[in-house]
Amino acid sequence: MNVPKEIMRFCPKCNKHTKQKVSTYKPGKRRGSALGERRHAEDKKGYGGQKFPKLAKPAKTTKKWTPILTCTVCKKKWNKRGIRIRKVELIAH
Repeated sequence: MNVPKEIMRFCPKCNKHTKQKVSTYKPGKRRGSALGERRHAEDKKGYGGQKFPKLAKPAKTTKKWTPILTCTVCKKKWNKRGIRIRKVELIAH
């Protein structure tokens, strides 16, 4: 799916329609010292095997794409709700 790099949308901070840049959300680096990561490692440790089932085949054929909108006037950023899509291409419109 082709998505324009800039769109006109309502900015809640400016309280008017402004041009907004569209970019893709990328998750940050996973931290081994994070509490959830430590808990998961603790559950997997020792006897008893794998805590969560290892999937033989993936259930989903697509990933969710989450666009990040950035107001060009006030530089406020927010995420739009993600949609399931195979491939996204940002194009100059």
